[in-house]
Amino acid sequence: MSTERLEAIGEVVRSRLDAVHEAREAAFTDSRAAIRAASKAIRAVHRGEDPATLLDEADALLRSAQDRCAPFPQLTGSGPVADADKERCEARLFLALARGEGLPEPEALGADDAAWLGGLAEAVGELRRAALDHLRAGEVAAAETLVGRMDDVYALLVTIDYPEGITGGLRRSTDVTRGILERTRGDVTTARLQARLGDALQAHRRDVLEAEPDPG
Repeated sequence: MSTERLEAIGEVVRSRLDAVHEAREAAFTDSRAAIRAASKAIRAVHRGEDPATLLDEADALLRSAQDRCAPFPQLTGSGPVADADKERCEARLFLALARGEGLPEPEALGADDAAWLGGLAEAVGELRRAALDHLRAGEVAAAETLVGRMDDVYALLVTIDYPEGITGGLRRSTDVTRGILERTRGDVTTARLQARLGDALQAHRRDVLEAEPDPG
């Protein structure tokens, strides 16, 4: 093979790799921005604010990243683009779970099944945070409601038994979800017992005061 022929092949290969690299960098930039928008949306939900604009921003950024990767299959399915898809699903699913609304299906979100499941598992951690906020406010019943939703999520996740390469490491996330659920249930149970004890002490105090003879 002549040197000229070898250089010509090398030039073609470099041009293709340049295109992949440019798409990768642009897609990763969009993906990181999508993750930031989704994270801000989650914080907005915790603060009781409307996350709609941030969620729409995350959706648009993810679509842009996916469009950039579309001509290059080697860029899809892992890395920041997949992380952005999961983070966006987490934000959407957490919002629905926190409000007690119906969960959007993967198709409705335009999400990969593995990303949807991963986002659902991650949303349980945000539900724990919301439940603890309720407990600090003395709203034990509201925290118990969230624990019930966490339990429903875990009940689904344990039925997804496929190789990790298909589910994107869901088994480990499910194990983490179980730990979060157990700790939160324990926190809520303790708070409920403390509330009952407080009520009993108040009732006892009233009984004692009512039983005391009138000094007059």
